[in-house]
Amino acid sequence: MNQEERLFGLIEELYPICRSISGDGVRKSLQIIQKHIPVQVQELLTGTPVFDWSIPKEWNIKEAWIKNSKGEKVVDFDDSNLHVLNYSVPVDQVVALEELKNHLYTLPDQPDLIPYRTSYYKEDWGFCLSHNQLMQLEEGDYHVYIDATLLEGSMTHGELYIEGHTPDEVLISCHICHPSLCNDNLSGISVAVHLAQYLLQEDLKYSYRFLFIPGTIGSIAWLARNEDKTERIKYGLVLSCVGDAGQITYKKSRRGRAEIDRIVEQVLAGSAESYEVRDFTPYGYDERQFCSPAFDLPVGCFMRTPFGEFPEYHTSADNLELMEPEALADSLSKLKSIVGVIESNGTYLNLNPKCEPNLGRRGLYKLTGGDTESEINQLAILWVLNLSDGSHSLLDIAERSGISFQTIRQAADALLEVDLLKKVR
Repeated sequence: MNQEERLFGLIEELYPICRSISGDGVRKSLQIIQKHIPVQVQELLTGTPVFDWSIPKEWNIKEAWIKNSKGEKVVDFDDSNLHVLNYSVPVDQVVALEELKNHLYTLPDQPDLIPYRTSYYKEDWGFCLSHNQLMQLEEGDYHVYIDATLLEGSMTHGELYIEGHTPDEVLISCHICHPSLCNDNLSGISVAVHLAQYLLQEDLKYSYRFLFIPGTIGSIAWLARNEDKTERIKYGLVLSCVGDAGQITYKKSRRGRAEIDRIVEQVLAGSAESYEVRDFTPYGYDERQFCSPAFDLPVGCFMRTPFGEFPEYHTSADNLELMEPEALADSLSKLKSIVGVIESNGTYLNLNPKCEPNLGRRGLYKLTGGDTESEINQLAILWVLNLSDGSHSLLDIAERSGISFQTIRQAADALLEVDLLKKVR
């Protein structure tokens, strides 16, 4: 099985599960993830205060349907777990169509699709269905039934800490609370899992912390209970919507010029593919919690087509057919490149700073034989020598020279080998 198949396969396995911000769906999903990486599962009890919030009741659902007067199921949770308003309270009653419509959610502009809707913090019940289904409902009484529980329990999240040589951390976060939605949820989970698998095999400078958390309340809860760890977070990315065919889109951290922002842009610029970099806004995924004023962490959001900007967003069309295995693999590849820059960036000192050293005497002209690539390497060597004064990192040099980080890094390695350069940090 190749990488594309593995990335898609995990999404396929997770897809049928009904998840929410709490409950057995999240636990089952994390059990599947544990087959791939050693995620630690943690529970936080209902009512636990987390800053201005508290952990909600736990929600689980077994069955739900709407039957017409003939006893026929016209809406059935077994057909799609999007059919039920997520976090619906239990209900078992007969209601007239006029009253039932107050609890039905559709998309008139996308009449064939089922919307995804929630009622996390207001106890209510409801069903989601296609607008075409709604139009087919005849006047009369309907039996509505939702076999669900909303009780004192706990909220679950997964966490994996990969220790590097330093305690400074790279945070990778994705949300695990959506039901059968592939791009907006499962793509981020699958790419994060496979990135963690890769890092578990590497000799790492930095430590890496992966969070698989329910959206909003999960990041708030993690920050509330881990304030002491936040000072160690030097880089961070929230992953979501990374499996569709769109170009890579990166939303900067609140700082705007944090090193993670510069690294992502450097990698994307060097890819020779179209991309977009957007400024921070306090609306979106969990980056808005990590970037809240008291924390202001260097955390950006890595996406392909951003949430709300693809027509399948939060609908039943965000399904397995929307996933592009090649796009999943490309997202993972670019994240590996970003990690590569994080791991290999450094600041160096030119050990022969009085004029240019004799590169030919040290055999470095083998990199500068006259073809285009060699000329780029020669220029990279000159840039590294000129700016390696103990205050410019390789990332600084790549940005100023307009040469890719990888080429600058290769030049630095060549100079290290002949003792013209020394790493200072």
